[in-house]
Amino acid sequence: MTSIRILAAVALAGFVGMAAPAIAQGVPQNDNLNATLWMQRSVEYKGAALTAYALAKFRLDQALADKNWTGAPAEQKGSFQNLPPAIIVDLDETAIDNSGYQAWMVMKDTSFDPKTWNAYVKSVASLAVPGALDFMKYAESKGVKIFYVSNRTADEEAASRQNLEKLGFPMGGNVDVFLFARKQPDWGSAKGTRRAHIAKDHRVLLNLGDNFGDFVDEFRGGEAERLKVFEANRERWGREWIVLPNPTYGSFESAPFGHDFKKSQDERRDAKRKALEAWAGP
Repeated sequence: MTSIRILAAVALAGFVGMAAPAIAQGVPQNDNLNATLWMQRSVEYKGAALTAYALAKFRLDQALADKNWTGAPAEQKGSFQNLPPAIIVDLDETAIDNSGYQAWMVMKDTSFDPKTWNAYVKSVASLAVPGALDFMKYAESKGVKIFYVSNRTADEEAASRQNLEKLGFPMGGNVDVFLFARKQPDWGSAKGTRRAHIAKDHRVLLNLGDNFGDFVDEFRGGEAERLKVFEANRERWGREWIVLPNPTYGSFESAPFGHDFKKSQDERRDAKRKALEAWAGP
């Protein structure tokens, strides 16, 4: 009996020692954790992306049937009705998913840096956004040219082409469809000059993006100015302009601190908190 009690006591001591594993201490409180988790792991994100691309396919068919339809109202000039059809597609978080880079920043508790971003681009690790590849192939099958208008830089073009080709995206044939920032002297971060470049020789049917600047050049204003521009184009959303969800970064989160990235993280966070419209509480 004594030996049984001793064995039981030893087993109990071992069980107690194993029952309460230590909780990791000092886990970084990164602002982007929930947004990145949602984009990588949620079925809701996948559903939202598939919904956007299902709508895009429907709108594409409508646009092809309506010669007066254009997705570049500010840039489409003159008699465009019989120009060959095209669509404008942003790359990052519209056609391809870079949440691996976002997750890396969360895990390292760091923020965007051009050097680490460039290294990520050259790793050719981006994935296709759900629904994107199917839609691009559908557009190509309808004789629609797909132009990738991205603020990736010209020195990142080779790796970006390799990434899209690996995923099976249409590559444009004998037409250069990669319109990257600074590839031409007047191609800055605002995309209007690149939309105009496409609209000279093509009827732009749709514009797809995840950021306000993918659709208009007046994206750097404060929240009131941005809302005014948004309302002025209200009838275009979901018709000529299709938005993909991206809660991880964009001009929406920099608008509260005036798009001034020289401000500290605490200053930016304080400005964003002050922009919230909070319930007064019980």
